[in-house]
Amino acid sequence: MSRAKRVTITDIARLAGVSPGAVSFALNGRPGVSEQTRQRILEIAEQHQWLPSSAARALVGSRAGVIGFAVNRSAGTLGAEAFFTDLIAGVQSALATNRIAMQMVLVASLEEEVATYRRWRSANQVDGVIVIDPRDDDPRLTVLRDLDLPAVVIGSHASDDSHPATIWLDDSQVAHALFDYLAALGHRSIVYVAGPAEFQHTRMRTEVLVGQKDRGVVGEVIATDFSPGEAANAMRRLLSRRERPSAVVFDNDVMAIAGLRVAQEMRVSVPGDLSIASFDDSVVAGLVHPSITCITRDTFGLGADAADFLLEQIDSAEILPDRVGPLPGLTVRESTAAPR
Repeated sequence: MSRAKRVTITDIARLAGVSPGAVSFALNGRPGVSEQTRQRILEIAEQHQWLPSSAARALVGSRAGVIGFAVNRSAGTLGAEAFFTDLIAGVQSALATNRIAMQMVLVASLEEEVATYRRWRSANQVDGVIVIDPRDDDPRLTVLRDLDLPAVVIGSHASDDSHPATIWLDDSQVAHALFDYLAALGHRSIVYVAGPAEFQHTRMRTEVLVGQKDRGVVGEVIATDFSPGEAANAMRRLLSRRERPSAVVFDNDVMAIAGLRVAQEMRVSVPGDLSIASFDDSVVAGLVHPSITCITRDTFGLGADAADFLLEQIDSAEILPDRVGPLPGLTVRESTAAPR
């Protein structure tokens, strides 16, 4: 098919062997077609770089009054993390002031997330999107640029040229605050129970831990899916070793609490025999006994800032300069101490 000719819904219907109505349902995310048919239609639309005509966009107005948030996490994990609760509350607070709505969907893969962006853009369902959990060589950022869909990334470092703007927190600095503190206490065997290995913040925190070898620290990283179940399983394996680590750091507060429960179950004294810490804080982390040493951040403020940034980006014809989010700090509590 010639690239000079605009691909229409009728063209996609012919290629997919379905009716134009079925194509419309699939592209707009509406019920009426099977998931298998929907995916085939979306793939054909992507292959032929389908975009709605300017007349079709005008029918639904120049602005949707909605921002999108596609989250590649399981529903169970998402509901358990205080980080997401605070982040979403912050985003909603800023949007409410501007009478803007948010459409949030859970996706199971990067491919599904990209398909969601294409669907939102083609149907003019959202004016822009917030993106989390960036990766190195992240394919989502190129797609968003090519779609000309305004976006703001919540990330761990400044964005590359031509990629969407980023509001970022220096995760290397954050990791140094926690790992340097544990090393200064005298810990020489530290395990980091992380989220998925492909996330930028996981890589940056891992690099800081590995760099502690100059201080005589032996570091180890265990990747998980952020769930308390996997965190508990990782802790059981660690504490069943002949030689246990002296400190374990978790990616979030729920994982840390799950690890603490396992230590108590196996009668390992915290912090007497083992120090525990977390890269995320919450009210609960300060209420359990022993209370957990954490990196404390203004996640609500980060969400509000990201939403305000995105609304400015939607109004701008150019990609805005990156911004630095609220700086986290180390909150020392009862779960860490010098090793015996």
